[in-house]
Amino acid sequence: MPFIPIIIIILVVVLILVLATNLKVVQQSKAYVIERLGAFHSVWGVGIHFKVPFLERVAKVVSLKEQVVDFPPQPVITKDNVTMQIDTVLYFQITDPKLYAYGVERPMSAIENLSVTTMRNIIGDMDLEQTLTSRDTINSQMRALLDEATDPWGIKVNRVEVKNIQPPPDIQSAMEKQMKAEREKREAVLRAEGQRQSQILVAEGEKESMILRADAAKQAAIKKAEGEAEAILKVQQATAEAIKLLNEADPKEAVLRIKALEAFQAAADGKATKIIIPSEIQGLAGLCASAKAVFDSVEPNKPKPSAESK
Repeated sequence: MPFIPIIIIILVVVLILVLATNLKVVQQSKAYVIERLGAFHSVWGVGIHFKVPFLERVAKVVSLKEQVVDFPPQPVITKDNVTMQIDTVLYFQITDPKLYAYGVERPMSAIENLSVTTMRNIIGDMDLEQTLTSRDTINSQMRALLDEATDPWGIKVNRVEVKNIQPPPDIQSAMEKQMKAEREKREAVLRAEGQRQSQILVAEGEKESMILRADAAKQAAIKKAEGEAEAILKVQQATAEAIKLLNEADPKEAVLRIKALEAFQAAADGKATKIIIPSEIQGLAGLCASAKAVFDSVEPNKPKPSAESK
């Protein structure tokens, strides 16, 4: 019969189509929740899977990556009755696809409502100042409470961050003025500290300069004293050498007396107001005076020149 090959071809094509439409390739970081006849059957992981036609269906495709949800600002009342707007960011990950598919209807809406309720309970036990300065505490408490509450849904809350806290306009204006005053105060303190450090550095520089000048003057005085001492030593050595040579020459008494007169003349030319004359020099001076008297007595006995000779 000519229709048999056509039927076979049609059946083969249908079989190929069925196989192609029921072969599923599960990608990395994804999971397929499979139902058979309306009931949960299994969870497919990474790889190739075949779905039984007309009996099984893919109920839900679940992403296993970490996901981020940014919730809009929510009004929250603090312990001291201040209403502020707080928005949060939630980081979560699906750990059990079955619980996520069957645990709660609309999981994202449930997480949002749960986070708002949890945040209001935490902020309600804090006053305004604690709320503004305790973000880490709020984040850790919210993460712990949300993780415990979402565990039956197959969701793990990894991190919760308070993104923004906006107080009422009047309180925000007062806070801005206070922050400005604190900033100006810190700037004044920093300027005063800078001036103090500058004065300290100038004083230390002057101190070092004075120490260096005093040390230089000290070194100069030492060098001058050493030079004078060396000069005196040279003079003494020269004098000693002269005396040594004089002793070696064995001078006569007359030479010694003449040297004594020269020394006496040098002493007399100085600035001393009192001079002690040795006895030897006194005798020599008397001898010179007697000689001078003899010559003076001889001069008057000379004949006077006549008027004609004039």
